[in-house]
Amino acid sequence: MHPQNTKAELHRLLQVRNEYPEKAAEIDAQIHTIFAETHAILVLDMSGFSRLTIRYGITHFLAMIHRLGAIATPLVEQDRGTVIKQEADNLFAIFPTVDAAVSAAVDILKSLAAVNSGLPDAMDLYASIGIGYGEVLLVAGADLYGNEMNLASKLGEDLARTNEILLTESAFQQLQASTWACEAINLSVSGLELMAYQVQFTK
Repeated sequence: MHPQNTKAELHRLLQVRNEYPEKAAEIDAQIHTIFAETHAILVLDMSGFSRLTIRYGITHFLAMIHRLGAIATPLVEQDRGTVIKQEADNLFAIFPTVDAAVSAAVDILKSLAAVNSGLPDAMDLYASIGIGYGEVLLVAGADLYGNEMNLASKLGEDLARTNEILLTESAFQQLQASTWACEAINLSVSGLELMAYQVQFTK
């Protein structure tokens, strides 16, 4: 990680960019040098946020979020990934390859299913996952910004169904051809038409 890769430095550069528009290209180049990295991005959304909170209360829901992180984080790390942050019912992670991200996603969903089989319904955990690939701004190892990050979030949070893994087109192009079977699907969200790829795996 670049030694200047801090939230404070990003805020400083953005302030300069706003104050001196004529320096935009120069500032953009600095930001790219300090913060830009290329990764596979995994965005996991826990299903049933509103339903669980209304029925069982926020403390129950927070406990389930904690358990989700405890299950998912070791599986992410097992596939050479890094959890960047966990916000509300979402988990964000990066991987060196799309294959590693898909492997972790499949492991997470299978692990949740295995855990659910031995618990009462009120404790069951379900998730949907979106995966992108491309250049992002990784800030202080704690925040991600970029087009593929946004698309992975749309897939994971808005479009993927429970126990479903969707890839962006960029992520699908990086996938090793013989590793995972995928089905192309056309999706639409917020007026945006997307081509996504559903990973086929045994649940």
